[in-house]
Amino acid sequence: MIRYIRRAAGLCLVLLVALLVNAGRVMVLEADELDDNPANRRIAISRWGQPRGEILVDGRPVTGSRDSGQQLRWERTYTQGPLYAPVTGYASQTYGTTLLESAEDDLLSGTDPMLAPLPLWNDVSRGRHPGGDVVTTIRARMQEAAFRGLDGRRGAVAAIEPSSGRILALVSSPSYDPGLLSGTGPAVSDAWHRLNTSPHQPMLDRAIRQTYPPGSTFKIVTAAAALDADVVTDVDAPTDTPDPFVLPGTRQVLPNEATGCADASLADAVRWSCNTVMAGLSVKVGLDRMVTAAEAFGFNDTGLRIPSWVAKSNFDTDMSDDQLALSSIGQFDTAATPLQMAMVAAAVANNGEIAQPHLVERTTTSAGTLVDSPARRTYRQAMRPSTATRLQDLMVRAVTEGTGTNAAIPGARVGGKTGTAQHGLGNTGTPYAWFIAWAQSPDSAQPAVAVAVVVEDAEANRTDISGGGDAAPIARAVMEEGLRLEAEGRGR
Repeated sequence: MIRYIRRAAGLCLVLLVALLVNAGRVMVLEADELDDNPANRRIAISRWGQPRGEILVDGRPVTGSRDSGQQLRWERTYTQGPLYAPVTGYASQTYGTTLLESAEDDLLSGTDPMLAPLPLWNDVSRGRHPGGDVVTTIRARMQEAAFRGLDGRRGAVAAIEPSSGRILALVSSPSYDPGLLSGTGPAVSDAWHRLNTSPHQPMLDRAIRQTYPPGSTFKIVTAAAALDADVVTDVDAPTDTPDPFVLPGTRQVLPNEATGCADASLADAVRWSCNTVMAGLSVKVGLDRMVTAAEAFGFNDTGLRIPSWVAKSNFDTDMSDDQLALSSIGQFDTAATPLQMAMVAAAVANNGEIAQPHLVERTTTSAGTLVDSPARRTYRQAMRPSTATRLQDLMVRAVTEGTGTNAAIPGARVGGKTGTAQHGLGNTGTPYAWFIAWAQSPDSAQPAVAVAVVVEDAEANRTDISGGGDAAPIARAVMEEGLRLEAEGRGR
């Protein structure tokens, strides 16, 4: 009898060891695979089982969490959702995350190891801490000024502090309320379908994810290339450029919107936006040096993060001279995001250096303890400091006596460049209105803000669209708020 008991005990021991081995295999070897299995609801239940951390603008949360009472308990809410959607993105229990909600998801959801009290704590406990907070660089008043200026028209605004790279405003219009996508159920599915099928594409972040032909605003890049290459040594000297200008190797005549462009100086070409002068200069600079100049400003960079990814702005690297001439005035295949063109303006304002653009000032725990604060970094040296100084003067002239007078701010030094970009088959599409600019207070040693505005304005009369008329007033309103905020900061 004892022998049978021993056999039974041995069998039970073997079974127990097998169970322990299997449990260890499941818990250790297969844990990641099971975690990633779409059928595993525990991950989603845990993920939404506590409120997310907050995204803050000017110290105030623009996000929140609502107790739904459902299995996926906490749903994301948004304060002034359409205003800040191009910054926050959405955090949806059904459709995932985008933009800052995605780039900072580990911190906001409480799984970031930096939130743990001890190293490797998360790996051992497999638990979650209270979600951390993301403090953005956005200034509310500048964001609101840009949003009001677009007034529902299709377009975007990006504003940067040139010296630091802080992104001060990031607006895309028309926008949407991310809170519509937060939960689950038919209402969320209907909102998703409605937003994704809208011809106005409200979920497209036009400020960083859409590229446009930049038109004449790109002439600042061409001017920088000509000055850096010493193709132009005197900005007020004639450039020996004919008008009409025949594109090299073709019979196609390149027109000017302005008059008096024949043999105009670089200063006059920037002031009045002469196509012929800039096209001629680009051919003299040559393809290789034009590509080098464009890439020094950030074109063709596929790795830019703010921390959300930014669409690549394009300048072709293999072109004939006639294509190069068109590309140098922001046409042909040249394409840029509004953020990229704000970086062009910032480079001029900051003596040729582009500071790494960034949207996150710092991250903290829910209790306010610092987790991370990104250090200022140089992104590119776009041009020689002497070139930037000369371009500053040319852009100021464009505002004081040229095409950009609608951006002038009394008492401030403002430099700008207009652009009206043709597009569509045979350039039959309604032109895009562009304006890039920077502004400096007389009491400040450096410009406070650089901005880029693009207005698609598909409903406008084609002949009424211009960068100076449609986009410059929006840029002026954003820059005015930036100067006021700078003055208030000095007064504290």
